[in-house]
Amino acid sequence: MTAIRLDALTRTFGTVRAVDDISLTIEDGEFFTLLGPSGCGKTTLLRMIAGFSDVERGSIWFDDRRIDQLPAHQRNIGMVFQNYAIFPNLTVAQNVAYGLHARKIARGEVDRRVAEALAMVELPDHGTRWPHEMSGGQLQRVAIARSLVIKPAVLLFDEPLSNLDAQLRTHMRVEIRQLQKSLGLTAVYVTHDQEEALAISDRIAVLRGGRIEQVGTPEAIYRTPGTAFVGSFMGATNMLAGMVEASDDDTTRITAGGATVLVRGRQGAAGDRVLLSIRPETLRLAADGHDGPQLVVRLTLREFLGPILRLHATLPDGTALRVAALGGQEVRATPGAEMALGYDPAQIIVYPAP
Repeated sequence: MTAIRLDALTRTFGTVRAVDDISLTIEDGEFFTLLGPSGCGKTTLLRMIAGFSDVERGSIWFDDRRIDQLPAHQRNIGMVFQNYAIFPNLTVAQNVAYGLHARKIARGEVDRRVAEALAMVELPDHGTRWPHEMSGGQLQRVAIARSLVIKPAVLLFDEPLSNLDAQLRTHMRVEIRQLQKSLGLTAVYVTHDQEEALAISDRIAVLRGGRIEQVGTPEAIYRTPGTAFVGSFMGATNMLAGMVEASDDDTTRITAGGATVLVRGRQGAAGDRVLLSIRPETLRLAADGHDGPQLVVRLTLREFLGPILRLHATLPDGTALRVAALGGQEVRATPGAEMALGYDPAQIIVYPAP
């Protein structure tokens, strides 16, 4: 296994600083995801690790070995691309064997390792097939087998599932994660899909404008986002502008949307302008006699999505509020009617207003 250390990496394109002084350590055997919107620098950072983009300043280390000055083919990495990068004029087995031939591995050893790699991705009998005979999911497995066959120290994934349909993406991400765990390889995975990142990662780095906004486990990134950007980017949230009414060590009262919201702990001083992040799933339909804090809203739209019931409502001043409830819950209110929502003050995140 191999740890990766990035020290003060920087890369600019003209006046754009795509990677801006990033330092990061990825542990042995870790599945680490670079996540962020288009243009945040995640793919450039991955390509710098791979050796496909020059390091302008800083250094890259695999364990105690500096590798940023080595050409890509000497870094012992396996790379899986978004578009598969499969040669159409070669069979599946020939595609998988390509890197071994480039390394001048003996023919018998090539055949053995190709068969082993195809078995790992559950394509043991597909070696003689041509790429045009394979589905998108199968082609991605071939691309993964080609990366594994060279026995890399590090696996790099550049949005490998973005060309697949939703159901196949879900299936393939499970397979990739299980394969990485079984082999114990260090993996760096690039995606803009928040759900994908949450589902498969040991840790996530959220990038914005070439810088890291936050690094943490999926649970920490989602439940305790460090900035308003991370809170709004990682899944759906209600981001409400508010003002602190009063604050002590136990509770803060904040006016937002024409309502008073209670938040756990001291969150600034009276008069401070803030942003509140309230996840839709943390709001619940308040039963009769509920004695916890509530928000009274007006229902505007119901969306039944099977397991999830999505409610759209407005606060007293007309500010929109989204609620996610289990599909089996009964909602008696009809659009236009008032309804009460219960919430836990400890689950509301407060940020200083920009």
